[in-house]
Amino acid sequence: MRAALLYSAGKDSTLAALLLEDFYDVTLVTASFGVVDPEPAREAAAALGFPHETVELDRAVAREAVSRMYDDGYPRNGIQRVHEHAVEQVAAATDADAVADGTRRDDRVPTVDRPLAQSVEDRFGVDYLAPLAGIGRGAIDDMVAERLVVETGPSAEIPKADYEVELRSLLRAEHGAGAVDEVFPEHTQSRVRGRR
Repeated sequence: MRAALLYSAGKDSTLAALLLEDFYDVTLVTASFGVVDPEPAREAAAALGFPHETVELDRAVAREAVSRMYDDGYPRNGIQRVHEHAVEQVAAATDADAVADGTRRDDRVPTVDRPLAQSVEDRFGVDYLAPLAGIGRGAIDDMVAERLVVETGPSAEIPKADYEVELRSLLRAEHGAGAVDEVFPEHTQSRVRGRR
């Protein structure tokens, strides 16, 4: 069986891949609007020994998300919209038996609720998997420390291939650098460099 896992090169999506690899042939998939280079995800996938693909997302969804984030003054609803679109696009674009992500129990965003998961499964003939959905951040951090080499730092400084990087870039292009600082709170990001 083949699983296509939404992949940013961060610790959560990487841990999800490790949890699935005993049961699926896992392909790490970076969903992108074509704004940033997916190279950080490709490099991490190669270091971990997983194949990597990219799936193109609809730029209209990016514009909608950026507009929503700017109007809201925070990123939650825009990121959620993009993640739902990415799950659907990966399900539609791959020949996988399952589509997975690295969402965890205590994530505020993104999440995939039961109706969306069931809709994706019904419409695309795949299983939706969220292997970290029952695991909190503390346990995830412990598991990651045991198995992965990770670099961390401020979100603006860690090169990744995720929605946030692209949405920051699009927000900056449309509304200026100050809008990014107003909408996105500074937080720590992770990038996986390999296995221990």
